[in-house]
Amino acid sequence: MKILKDKNIVLGVSGGIAAYKAPKLLRILQNAGASVRVVMTKNACDFISPLTFEALCGDKVLIDLFDGSYKSAIGHIDLAKDCDVAVIAPATANVIGKLANGIADDALTTFMLAVKGRKIVCPAMNDAMYANVAIRRNIMRLEADDYIIMEPSEGALACKTEGKGRLADCDKIADGICEALTKKDLTWKKVLVTAGPTREFIDPVRFISNPSSGKMGYAIAAAAKKRGGNVVLVSGPTHLEPPEGVKFIRVLSAKQMADNVFMNAQDADIIIKAAAVSDFRAEETFEHKVKKGKADKISLSFCKNTDILKEIGLNKKKGQIVIGFAAETEDLEKNALKKLKEKNLDVIVGNIVGKPGSGFEVDTNKAVLFFKDGKKEELPVMEKGELADLILSKSRA
Repeated sequence: MKILKDKNIVLGVSGGIAAYKAPKLLRILQNAGASVRVVMTKNACDFISPLTFEALCGDKVLIDLFDGSYKSAIGHIDLAKDCDVAVIAPATANVIGKLANGIADDALTTFMLAVKGRKIVCPAMNDAMYANVAIRRNIMRLEADDYIIMEPSEGALACKTEGKGRLADCDKIADGICEALTKKDLTWKKVLVTAGPTREFIDPVRFISNPSSGKMGYAIAAAAKKRGGNVVLVSGPTHLEPPEGVKFIRVLSAKQMADNVFMNAQDADIIIKAAAVSDFRAEETFEHKVKKGKADKISLSFCKNTDILKEIGLNKKKGQIVIGFAAETEDLEKNALKKLKEKNLDVIVGNIVGKPGSGFEVDTNKAVLFFKDGKKEELPVMEKGELADLILSKSRA
């Protein structure tokens, strides 16, 4: 969330029970380096005290258009002038209806009409209300007016029912704000990303795999989506949630990954192979669990899997960008450059696994980028999300 640093964000809070979650969102944004100010409706004050927000952001909350104690007589206009993003969380049916019809009868709705930056609305209400035709019409009108709508999630609601109407998770809203601020340089581009390990089964309960967590590939997919890409993520088994808005394909084996990658590679503009694919599979698999019996040893015979990256690189179309990864334990430059040439790649991202802050299952990576024109760029340890953005930028260079 580096993009939030030094950004001016105004958080609007309207009168719904989910208002109690707004301080958490404020803290997430502040921790990412954003300056956050708050506008509340009078009804919101019945759910949470303005003092809570004033203590957190160190600034007076704007509630009343004619509040003589506010630092400016036209506070709603002053707030709007330097606002990069305005986000209403929660947004009630009432506020959504007002905004959709251009009604400005309080501080929050008047402020929103003056905002020139990005505007995000996060609905939260009873599921029947959210499904009401009037609400659907108003949301469609807001989208047509260039508002971003953060869809609510499903689950238990305050009215003791279950359904769609819960305020979107605060981390998801923060991601949405990041996406709103991100330059859309991948619009109309199809980005194919692979992630995670593969599993090659020996019998129904045993398989060969590796420790890949999928974090790097998922970070690339998320970054590409934020930048406007049409993203397809083909992933081996991980515990990660796929990024919002990507086409997600879950696979197990190298063959399944190959089939799905080849199917989607034909019309892809950028292909980034971050998956740790098994090079070999058992030549023979067993229908039932192999018992250890009395044997002290057991031998297995292996055969090669299809080299997905090589097939893509050697058959890439004009204008396609293909990026690979080289996770090595020694001779990084020698092995990465060999792979770069043999597989006809545009860029290869090399890293030594096992070093602090680099490799499998961690949130950071220390990479070296090798380019087909012979250039090389050594990078410091950085968050995988930051590295993902850098890799995408290099693919556009």
